[in-house]
Amino acid sequence: MDLALRSFRPWLHALAVACVAALALGMAPAAASGEPSPADGGTDYRLGTGDKVRVIVFGEDDLGGEYQIDATGFVRLPLIGQIKAGGLTAHDVEGNIDAALAQGYLNDPHVAVEVTTYRPFYVVGEVQKPGEYPFANGLSAVSAVALAGGFTPKAVQSVVYVRHQGESGERRLAADEATMIRPGDVVRVDSTTFWDVMDVLSPLAGVSALRYTVP
Repeated sequence: MDLALRSFRPWLHALAVACVAALALGMAPAAASGEPSPADGGTDYRLGTGDKVRVIVFGEDDLGGEYQIDATGFVRLPLIGQIKAGGLTAHDVEGNIDAALAQGYLNDPHVAVEVTTYRPFYVVGEVQKPGEYPFANGLSAVSAVALAGGFTPKAVQSVVYVRHQGESGERRLAADEATMIRPGDVVRVDSTTFWDVMDVLSPLAGVSALRYTVP
């Protein structure tokens, strides 16, 4: 019995260290996003694959319509063909369409472009229903997690890790109403250090216990 207890001591020590680390991590402040949603800062919103836009050519109804930005970042319009949209603002796209129509098609064209449907965002990690979800203006980190069914019991509930579309790194942000989610974002909910360590120790503890119970 003493030998079995001694065999568990290193794991118990590691578990205690993990609990302290998890507590310290949970108390560490997360950065505020400080970034507007498309509804709050629509003029700066950069279009991307999956967004749908409505193009209005004033006085030329046949040249307008609703179009989805394809995987290459372009929309295909009547008469002028492909126009780049990915990575540009709606105002930028208006200028590109204006310029294309002015090349022998229309005299002094006037164009308006507006987003009708934003591309989806994604929630992964320690949530009840990870996956893809439709974006809506004013979406906060709290709302994003709620759409994914809420946190699992293993989740760190104070912070989320957000990767914006087109970026390689994640941002550690507060999981609150002030953190705004963008279209195309990947929102990751991490597990606590306690559960990370338990996932490692549980199989080892089972093997050790087996050693002292099998005759």
